[in-house]
Amino acid sequence: MKSAALLVLLLAAPNADRPFVSGGRVNIQLEGGEYEIRASADNHIRVTMSGNVGKAVAEVTTKEKQADVKVKNTPNFGNFHAVIEIPKISDIIVRLSGGDLTVGSFTGNKDIEATAGDVKIDAGSAADYGSVDAAVKVGDLSGGPFGKATGEFISKSLNWSGKGKYKLHATLGAGDLKLR
Repeated sequence: MKSAALLVLLLAAPNADRPFVSGGRVNIQLEGGEYEIRASADNHIRVTMSGNVGKAVAEVTTKEKQADVKVKNTPNFGNFHAVIEIPKISDIIVRLSGGDLTVGSFTGNKDIEATAGDVKIDAGSAADYGSVDAAVKVGDLSGGPFGKATGEFISKSLNWSGKGKYKLHATLGAGDLKLR
């Protein structure tokens, strides 16, 4: 029996560009900064940094239907911004240590957690989702197409069920979380 060849691509640089399959799963780990995650025009994962980049580096690893994107060594102060492009059909998992995050419209599951900052998620159509849970420990939560959040300024949450096949999970420690 022949062993299957396994291809792993790793790129570590200030900016990164790697081909990746549509319909895969993308794990994104982000150190502090301002980020926008949006759909690529093709089946690529791209990270483009701007502003005060300092010693920041982007690492993109791809393996079959799994990709890992890491942005690290971001400056503590200043105007750091990064745009991350991924295929339009992707399941995404995002972890942000702090800063502002805007997530564009994607077809797939979304699992997004941030410690502090403002998070905006373009969820698309509510009909695509089977379950949505979102929570903010301190701040505001706007449910958009999923209705109004419950709770006060401290500890707001939203739980919603539908007939779609995707899941949306979003939590934020402190700041504003907007589903739209």
